[in-house]
Amino acid sequence: MKNSEQLYKALSERILILDGAMGTMLQRYKFEEEDYRGERFKDWEHPVKGNNDLLSLTQPQAIEEVHKKYLEAGADIIETNTFSGTTIAMADYHMEELVYELNYESAKIARKACDEFTAKNPDKPRFVAGSIGPTNRTASLSPDVNDPGYRAITFDELRMAYKQQSEALLDGGSDILLVETIFDTLNAKAALFAIDEIQDERGIKIPIMVSGTITDASGRTLSGQTAEAFLISVSHLNLLSVGFNCALGANQLTPYLETLAHNSEFHVSAYPNAGLPNAFGKYDETPEDMASQIKEYVEKGLINIIGGCCGTTPDHIKAIADLVEKYKPRKLKEFV
Repeated sequence: MKNSEQLYKALSERILILDGAMGTMLQRYKFEEEDYRGERFKDWEHPVKGNNDLLSLTQPQAIEEVHKKYLEAGADIIETNTFSGTTIAMADYHMEELVYELNYESAKIARKACDEFTAKNPDKPRFVAGSIGPTNRTASLSPDVNDPGYRAITFDELRMAYKQQSEALLDGGSDILLVETIFDTLNAKAALFAIDEIQDERGIKIPIMVSGTITDASGRTLSGQTAEAFLISVSHLNLLSVGFNCALGANQLTPYLETLAHNSEFHVSAYPNAGLPNAFGKYDETPEDMASQIKEYVEKGLINIIGGCCGTTPDHIKAIADLVEKYKPRKLKEFV
C-alpha cells in the first residue's frame, strides 16, 4: 500500500486525528426522498430516504464538502461514506447490485479531498479509511427470542459481503480499512478473515483499524465480551490499531481504553460520541466539553488516534485537534 510508510511515520510522531460524524453533518442538508434519489434513481420502486451511502452517487458534492470540513478542522484520517456499504445492509433498499460502485465512488471522493489537502501541506499527509460497518445482522445472536439457536446470517455470507466491500474500498483508493462499531465480534472476525484473504490474493499488507463498541455500563459489547476479551479475539492479525467508538461519551469510555492501552501491542484509537443522547436522541456536548474529557486520555498516554462519533462536528474535531497537538502519542508496548 503506497501510503503505508507515511502513515506509520505519522503515527510514530504524533496523535492522529480521525474525523467526526458523517450522519450528523448530512442531517444539516435536510435531504428529502427526491434528493436521495437524484436523477438516476428517480423511478426506483422502493423508498431510499435514509440511505446515506447512496448520497455518494446522488449528492457527491455534499459528501465531499463534509470531508473537506473535517480536513480543514485538522483531521489526518477521513472515513469513507460507506458505513452500510454491504449487500446485507443494502438489501433494505433493494440496492445490493450497487455495492461495489457505492464503495468505489465513496473512496474516490474521500481520496480526492485528502489528496488536495496533502498537496497543500505535504508535511501533514491525509489518509482515507474505508469504513466497514457491522451490518444489521449478527452472527452470534438470535433475532428471535423464541428460538435462541436461530441465526439470520452465516459467517460465510458475512465474509463474502465484507470481501466485496473491502475490495471496492481498496480499488477506490483507501489507505486503511476500518472495521468499526463492532457489537458482535464474530461479524468482525468475518470481516478480518475477508481482508486477510485479500492481503494474500493481492500480495499486499493492508493497514487495518478495528473499533468495537461498548454498549452500556456493563462494559461489554452486545455479544457479551469485555474489553480485554474483545482485544484477544481480534489480535490474531497484525492490526494498525484497536479501539472503541460510539455508544458512550468520552468520560464513560476511559476505563475500557485503559484496558486496551495496557494490554495491546497495537496503536489505540478512540472516537466517542458527543456525550450520551438526550431524550430527543440529540447530542448536547459542546466541543469544549468533549475536548476537556479527552484530555484525560492524553494525560494518561492512552491513545494514538482520536476522533468523534455520533453528534460530533468539525468544531468538535478542531477542539480535539487543538488539544492533542500538545501531547505525545501512546508508546507502543512490546510483548515477548
